[in-house]
Order: sequence, then structure tokens, then C-alpha cells
Amino acid sequence: MKNIAMTIAALTLATASFSTLAATEVQSAPAGQQSIGVVGASTTGSLSGLQSELNAKATQAGASSYRIIGASGNNQLYGTAEMYK
Repeated sequence: MKNIAMTIAALTLATASFSTLAATEVQSAPAGQQSIGVVGASTTGSLSGLQSELNAKATQAGASSYRIIGASGNNQLYGTAEMYK
């Protein structure tokens, strides 16, 4: 029983930690942060799917925030985001 409780506690902490590390989308360059590069993504889904892909890539790159600077496409969507830290 203790093992189950410890496992649930560990999963809860891991999930909470990951959500706090996710990059935040911003509408303009954040004050006090520097650009650390640009990331691109593509998807066959919706704009929100493209936004999720860009968020995941920015988070993986260690960005604390990102700003989508371009999106285009018809059946295949392409997007670019500038990352900040």
C-alpha cells in the first residue's frame, strides 16, 4: 500500500514539475529576456496543433517563453517561433 502511495506522489510531483517548466507563449518580446534562437514546426492538424508543436520544441530547447512569428499553409501548416530565456 505504501508503494502505491509513493508512486502516486512521485507521478504527481513529476507532472507538476513538467507543467511549470513549459515555455509560455507571449505576444511581444519579453522585457529582461534575450532571444535564444528560432524554432520551426509543421503539422497536418489545426493551428492549435501547430501552436502545441512550437511550444513543445521551445520547451525542449530550454526557452522560458516563445513568440510565434509566422504560420502558413493549407493542408500542411508550417510555423516559426522566436524563443526567449
